[in-house]
Amino acid sequence: MEYGLILLIVAVIALVSGGVAFLAPRWRRGDSRGGATSTLERPETERATPPAAVVAPPPPPAAVRAPETPVEAPPKEPPTEAPPVREAPEPTAGRLVRLRARLARSQNALGRGLLALLSRDHLDDEVWEEIEETLLTADVGLEATMAIVERLRERTRVLGTRTPAEVRALLAEELVTALDPSMDRSLRTLPQEGKPAVVLVVGVNGSGKTTTCGKIARVLVADGRSVLLGAADTFRAAATEQLTTWAERVGAQVVRGREGQDPASVAFDAVAKGVELGVDTVVIDTAGRLQNKVGLMDELGKVKRVAERHGKVDETLLVLDATTGQNGLEQARVFTEVVDVTGVVLTKLDGTAKGGIVIAVQQKLGIPVKLVGLGEGPDDLAPFDPVQFADALVGESA
Repeated sequence: MEYGLILLIVAVIALVSGGVAFLAPRWRRGDSRGGATSTLERPETERATPPAAVVAPPPPPAAVRAPETPVEAPPKEPPTEAPPVREAPEPTAGRLVRLRARLARSQNALGRGLLALLSRDHLDDEVWEEIEETLLTADVGLEATMAIVERLRERTRVLGTRTPAEVRALLAEELVTALDPSMDRSLRTLPQEGKPAVVLVVGVNGSGKTTTCGKIARVLVADGRSVLLGAADTFRAAATEQLTTWAERVGAQVVRGREGQDPASVAFDAVAKGVELGVDTVVIDTAGRLQNKVGLMDELGKVKRVAERHGKVDETLLVLDATTGQNGLEQARVFTEVVDVTGVVLTKLDGTAKGGIVIAVQQKLGIPVKLVGLGEGPDDLAPFDPVQFADALVGESA
């Protein structure tokens, strides 16, 4: 019986297993009523094939180009600079008269102020003290002031009555006397024995030497001279360039050295070149130096000695700034001892009421004022004439 029970259990298990196996395929395929079939269980042939990816065709191979020969750009031509315009300096004859208006600022001290005082009805001691103070303020100097006042007092006492015209004429005469018209104010700029005249320009820093050299060249060219400029200020490159510009304007030659070169050698070369070219005048610019610097003053003496190996230096001009006043006297004294100054160029006379320094320099040192600067224009340097200068200060006599 137990054996029969076992057979019965085996039969049941077999029956159940067979039914499951029979039903599984149908469940995979769906029932006969059109149920959806799972995509995951579909046969490989029935599964949806995904769309093929669209692959762009490869680009055609680029054409192989022969290497190009580099084409060089045409060389750029440097911009051509226009040649400097040659200027014609205005004649020097009567130039001081034409520039008389530039002395207007100085008239307050030496002209109008004195005229106003001398025109008073009663000239007492107080008025004469004011006259003395006015002259001293104008840097006429103590000795020259006392001499001028003494003569004015005597002449006004003798004349008695004084009209404005008489006072003006009287003052002009006294100023001319103080300026000593007998002094030689000519510039020695003509060649001698086949050699050019040599003009050495000296002075302290900032007095306007380089500009004065350029203006002197214009004065000489205006008077028919041929000029060569020597740039012996080798410590300032700007001075050399400035001098070159001045030369180009009037057609003058320039001899220049290297920066820091011995200035004496530049002066020597300038005179030698002037002899070679046969010019009338060589103007040598020197570096500014304080009169109390012994080493620099000795160097200046060397410049003059070396330049004189070709012949004597005809003019040694000291450039004085009129605004320095009485300090200019000390400058003039020291420079005269070192290089024997032969004449003074007084600059910036238009911008100061210190015009009396002209009288002080001449009476104290016996050095004539030969040129005066009355402005910043290229032709504002004029030969000095005592009569014209006095008339410009006080106005022409009526």
